[in-house]
Amino acid sequence: MLQYTLSTFPSFAAFFAVAMAVLGVFLAVYLWATPYPEIALVRQGNVAAAVSLSGAAIGLALPVSNVVRNSHSLVDVAVWGVIACVVQLLAYLVTRLLLPHLAKDIPEGNVASAILLAALSIGVAIVNAACMEG
Repeated sequence: MLQYTLSTFPSFAAFFAVAMAVLGVFLAVYLWATPYPEIALVRQGNVAAAVSLSGAAIGLALPVSNVVRNSHSLVDVAVWGVIACVVQLLAYLVTRLLLPHLAKDIPEGNVASAILLAALSIGVAIVNAACMEG
């Protein structure tokens, strides 16, 4: 039993590495796409920035974890991960249209806007994850 478990570790490590790479690239692109310095704002204690960034991270982790669970290919994880990234970026853009002052609200600490952004990111992610059967 232990031997079997240990024999599956390389597969775990490979899938985990690809999933974390997708998440890392997404967060880098997301941070670039937002017009405010979220990491700096979080370091300053801005709860709105922390909530919105957390929603984006969870919003990507949900569909990527579903693809990892249902896939037998690292290429599937990477491809569907990129699709999940695009969907999450679109969710952010739609939220920006719904809340035109979002780019000002987050730096100012408007938690209500951040919660809506996080909720929409996570809601879209749940639907996105359900649609992805790797």
